[in-house]
Order: sequence, then C-alpha cells, then structure tokens
Amino acid sequence: MQIGRGFLMINQVDSAEYYAHLLEICVQKYGHLSPDLTENSYVLGGEIALRQKDYDKALRYFRLAHYELGRAQVFVETGPRDSVVFYRLIALEKGQMGEIPGIVLVAARLLARHFADTDPKKANQYLNLYLETNEKLYSTERIKQAEQISLTEEQATFDLQQKEDAYRNRLILLGLLSAFLISAIISIVLWQSNRYRRKANEKPNRAYRELTSTQAQLIQSEKLASLGELTAGIAHEIQNPLNFVNNFSELNRELIAEMEEEIEKGNLSEVKLIATDLAANEEKINHHGQRASGIVKSMLEHSRTSTGTKEPTDLNALADEYLRLAYHGLRAKDSNFNAKYELIADPDLPKVNVVPQDIGRVLLNLISNAFYAVHQRNTEGGTGHHVETGHALSLQPQQPPQQRPPYQPTVTISTQKIDNHIVITVKDNGNGIPESIKDKIFQPFFTTKPTGQGTGLGLSLAYDMVVKGHGGTIQVEANENSGTTFIIQLSIN
Repeated sequence: MQIGRGFLMINQVDSAEYYAHLLEICVQKYGHLSPDLTENSYVLGGEIALRQKDYDKALRYFRLAHYELGRAQVFVETGPRDSVVFYRLIALEKGQMGEIPGIVLVAARLLARHFADTDPKKANQYLNLYLETNEKLYSTERIKQAEQISLTEEQATFDLQQKEDAYRNRLILLGLLSAFLISAIISIVLWQSNRYRRKANEKPNRAYRELTSTQAQLIQSEKLASLGELTAGIAHEIQNPLNFVNNFSELNRELIAEMEEEIEKGNLSEVKLIATDLAANEEKINHHGQRASGIVKSMLEHSRTSTGTKEPTDLNALADEYLRLAYHGLRAKDSNFNAKYELIADPDLPKVNVVPQDIGRVLLNLISNAFYAVHQRNTEGGTGHHVETGHALSLQPQQPPQQRPPYQPTVTISTQKIDNHIVITVKDNGNGIPESIKDKIFQPFFTTKPTGQGTGLGLSLAYDMVVKGHGGTIQVEANENSGTTFIIQLSIN
C-alpha cells in the first residue's frame, strides 16, 4: 500500500495500479486474518481512482473502506462544499470516539484549512483542536518516560535497602537527587508546554492578520489592474469633450474678432447677435469641460481606496460612464472589434445610498466580462446558437442555419425600480457559461480566462461588495451558447 501511494505521489499511476493488484492478491490470501489489510486495499484503490478522476469508483472504494477523509477529497474536486465538510466532520468524530490521534490531526488540519477563507472563527477552532491533539500526543509520551524513570528508581532503592542497611543514607541522598532531577525535567516540560501554548495562541491571530492584509493587497491589485484596462478608454472618452472645448474656443475667437469689427461700424444689432452666439458657445464649452472633469473624477474615484462611506448616487450615470469606458478600453486593445452597446435607464430611478467606488468597480467588472465574452465569440466566428433574450434585444424568428443572420456582439445594461429595490442587469450574447461551472464563478481565484488574462478575483470581489458590503444580491442566468445575464438587486433604503 505504501509503495503504491509513493508512486501516486510522483504521478506514476501505472506502477501504483500494479502494487494495488499485488495488494488485492494478499487480501485474497490473508484478508480473513486482518480486516485492516482489506481496508488498506480499498483505500489504495480509491486513491488511484481519484487520481484518474473516476469519482464514482473512488467513492465506492472509500465507502467500503469507511475512509471518510477520502470521500471528502472526492467532493473537494466535484462539489458540493457541504459534503466536503460533512465527511471531514465524520472522520473527526470517529477519530475522537476511537481515540485515534492521527485521524483527529488530519481531519482538524483539513477543516481548519477549509474554513480559513470563509469562517476564520471556525478555522481557529479546528486549528486549536489540531494543536491540542498534537500537544496531548507528545505530552503522553513524556509522562510515560517520567513514570518509567520513577519506577526504575523505586526498584533500585528497594533492592539496595534489602542488601545493605549501611547504604541507607546514600540511597536517601540518591533518592532526593533523583526527585530533584525528575522535578527539574517536569518543570522544563511544563515550561515548554506553556511556551508552545502561547505560540499556538499567537499563530491563529497572526494568520488572521496576514490573511486580512493579503486580502486587502489582492483587492488593491485587482483595482489597479482594472484601472490599467480603463486607461485607453478614458483617453478616448476625454478626447471628445476636449475637442469640443478647443473647437468652440477657436470659434469664439473668430466671433470676438467679428464683433470688434461690428462695434467699430456701430452695428449694435449685429453685435447683440454675435454676443448671443458667444454665450451659447460658452455654455457648450462649460458643458464639455464639466464632462471632461467628470471623466477624470471617475478615474480618481476608481483608483482611490474606498472609505466605505455611502452617499446618494445616480446609478444611471454610473452605469453609463463605465459602459462607455469599458467599451473604448477594449477597442483600444483591438481596433477591429466592434459591438453594439446600450443603456436602458429607468428615467424615474431615485438616487441610492451606496459606496460609489465599490458599485462602480462591480459594474466595471461585469461590463468588462460581458465585452470579453462577446469578443471571444466574435473572434471564434460567432459560433454557437444565436439566441437573444430580454427587453433590450428582440427575439429572432426561427430560421434554418444557412439563413441565420450574422452574429452581432451586443452588451446591454438596464436599470429599473421594482417595489423597494433597484435592479441592475448586465447582459451579453456571448458563449454563455456551462452548467458545470456556474456554481463556481463567484469563488476566489476561479477563472475561465487563459493564464495571464484573469486573476479570478473580479467576480469574487463583486459578490462581496454587493452582498456583504451593501446587503444586496447578485445572481447569474446563463446557459452555454446562449449568453449571460448578471442581475444585481440593491435596497433603496
């Protein structure tokens, strides 16, 4: 069994299967003499099946071996998470009931690691159990050593007293010396135990602080990455209002020169007309200047560390801003890419108390993902079923494949007030999400993008900002080849 496990550790599955076969032969011959031999054969068979991703076979072997830690590992790879915790808890309970410290140590360590990201309190609880069990195991050995020393000394004292009374004083001195040594040993052991216990209490606190610090660094890295993606879009967006400002400024210079000529001629009616044009142009200059200022402000808001302060926010304006910036950011990367994008805004949408930086990052992530999805499908030649749903897009009549219209990449955002909630949807007609991974998309570090193109943190952080930060909900509706719709719901209160 151990040789087979060794080959599994170096990914030589064929050699592991060979030794599993030898173990089965041993079970046939000697299994009636040792139940452990049979269970070991099932455990090795289950581990080989798990490595080959034959999960049904692995579960069958681990069930026969009553090996709950193996069954938990199957569900680590296949889901659901609840089953992972369930079987690890069973393994822990059996280890405690059977007083098997080895199983308790493994189960407690795995449970502590499992809850490290989701429930630090539980992680700390199982980590303490692991450390206590480990300490208890070693403390038992020390007690046995001290008892053995004590018994040996008592026997030696008894023998010497029987042989010669003359050595009594010497034996008393020797006994006192031995007692002193034993006391010193016990004192050292207790001092070490107390020291280890203090360190054990410090480790969870330090681990929690490191976890919090790492999470903050990851969030900031993700924000800086998204800011970098926006740079090209911001440059494009800010160029338009600046062009208007420059053009109208040049026009005003010509009008001022013309007005000076009319003043010299004394043509006051023409001067008034020119002054009216100047005032109108100044309004346009101010409007586009404010537009450029708003774009810069949005960029600074996105890069600034969030204070967590909620303020009344126009979600329509926020969605419109990031929709255009995300699109032009992608266009800057690939000038051949074109897509239809649209904001269907509820004109009666009230302002909502939110953290604008956080909700802006959520919208930016979802919109960027939507444009990425339609870009991928467009790059692949518009493969997949051309299905468009929702009020932003019209359903196409069923047509034969050869008559199907060409693929049109489309991203639509809509806002709507429903009862006491604001509903924001981000919809695309990309390739969609396979059913097998739909439950994993909000998990940290899970991504379907190629290596180097995604951190797997975007949707996880978006989920935390909406659900934990604002008490809202975020859901996904998607099927493979039929597009994806993310639905955000926020309370007005």
